[in-house]
Amino acid sequence: MTKYYGSIEAGGTKFVLAVGNEDYQVVKSLQIPTTNPDETVEKTIEFFKQNPVVSLAIGSFGPIDVNPNSATYGYITTTPKEGWANFDLLGKLKAALAIPMAFTTDVNSSAYGEMFMTGRKSLVYFTIGTGIGGGAVQDGKFIGAVSHAEMGHQFVKRHPDDVDFAGICPFHKDCAEGLAAGPSVEARLGIRGEHVPADSPVWDIQAYYIAQLAVNATLTLAPEKIVFGGGVMGQEHMLERVHKQFEQLLNKYVNLPCKIEEYIVTPSIKNNGSATLGNFALASEMLTKKD
Repeated sequence: MTKYYGSIEAGGTKFVLAVGNEDYQVVKSLQIPTTNPDETVEKTIEFFKQNPVVSLAIGSFGPIDVNPNSATYGYITTTPKEGWANFDLLGKLKAALAIPMAFTTDVNSSAYGEMFMTGRKSLVYFTIGTGIGGGAVQDGKFIGAVSHAEMGHQFVKRHPDDVDFAGICPFHKDCAEGLAAGPSVEARLGIRGEHVPADSPVWDIQAYYIAQLAVNATLTLAPEKIVFGGGVMGQEHMLERVHKQFEQLLNKYVNLPCKIEEYIVTPSIKNNGSATLGNFALASEMLTKKD
C-alpha cells in the first residue's frame, strides 16, 4: 500500500499544505491564508483528515521552539504576528491527527529540500521576502542546539548611501531583515518593490546587504552552496547584483568550492517548492524513527 507524507509550510501570510507519495511528488495541495491560529489550524487539520498521511513535517515561521526537552517545544514563540505569539502549533496538530511529526523552521525545511535535490550535504538557504530567514544543513543535519538559527537578524555593515534609513525590523531596526527585506524598499521609496525599476539604485543597496549574508555564511559555515529564495531574489537582475557585491566584499579572502555562479544560486525547485520537498523527506524520516 502506498504511503503518503504530509507537509505544512506555515508562513506568516499563508499555509501551504501538501500530500506527497513515496517518491516525494505532490499529489494534492492547498493554500490557506494565515489568519488567527484557531481558524488556520482548524482548516489545516480538516485538510489532513480528508487526505490522511502516515507522518508529516511542519516548517514554520518563527521564532519557534525546536528543543524537544523544552516545556514549550513546538510553540511559535516571540513572533510579532498578532495572535500567534506563544502558540502551541505542534501540540494542536498532534492532538488532532495523532501521527509522527517533525517540527522545524520554514527555511530549515527549504534547506533540507535543496539538500535532497542537489545532493549537497552542507548548504545554506536564505529567503529574502517579507522577512529574511536562513537555514543551514551541515553534513546533512540542521545547525543549532537549544534553538534554531536566526540568520535574518544578524547585523550588517551599512551601505554608504543608506546611512539615514532607520530600518524596519521591530526588534533591531537595522539588522539584515530591517534593511533588506522586501518591505524595506517601500519604506525607503514609498513604492512597492515590484513597481520599482530594475535600474533603481535601491537594488544595489539591497544586494549589498544580501551579499553580506552570503559572506558571513561563507566565513562561518563554509558551505558547498548558498541558495537565495524569496520574492526579492525572484527578480532576474538581483542574483547578478549579489554575485558582484559578494566578490567585492569577500575580496578573494578564501577560495570558493566552485564558480560563483554555481555557489550562490536561486532555488533548484520551482515555485518555492523546496520546503515542501524537504518536509516530505523529514516526514519520511520521522516514520523510520518511529519504526
